[in-house]
Amino acid sequence: MKLFYTQGACSLVCRIVINELNLPCEFESVDLRTKKTESGKDFLTVNPKGYIPVLQLDNGHILTENAVILQYLADTHKATNLLPAIGHFDRYLVLEWLNFTTTEMHKGIGVMFNPMITQSMKDDILIPGVKKKLDFLNTHLEHSTYLCGDHFMLPDAYMFVMLLWLGHFKIDVKDWPHLSRYFNELNNRPVIQKSLKQEF
Repeated sequence: MKLFYTQGACSLVCRIVINELNLPCEFESVDLRTKKTESGKDFLTVNPKGYIPVLQLDNGHILTENAVILQYLADTHKATNLLPAIGHFDRYLVLEWLNFTTTEMHKGIGVMFNPMITQSMKDDILIPGVKKKLDFLNTHLEHSTYLCGDHFMLPDAYMFVMLLWLGHFKIDVKDWPHLSRYFNELNNRPVIQKSLKQEF
């Protein structure tokens, strides 16, 4: 199994879950500007969409899209601690948070890395929108250790990376006390520390 990744990008989510499951995996970095991999391969031959993450399985099959890769990893390794089994209602609550993270948080924050987005657009439109979502998260986390209760699950790995990105835009999670507690809890998790050290 091989994960194609870019340092500090959303592929870090997959690395965290791979480490959480203690799975053997190769990691190959990708320069998203040149579309070249660390070994000199044309990345577009791996993923014509041109972005990461990409999980290449031992049989050669390719999976893209964070939420799908995470579900695949949890399901194929029967990691019901990260994603409850099919038929269990809690599974759909976990998937609800996973989808919220990928569609609302990832798209809302990730777009600000685009150099075509002006600072005034960020300040007037995008950052206020992100802050509303942070208000929602802070309220939710007032009575919940993690997104889905008292246990770390797939969307927590994803949300950690999204909160990590906030620093690039001078948004301090300390302004949201319950969110700050949650971020610190995640940041101190040994598997997340291991993943950060591997990547940075």
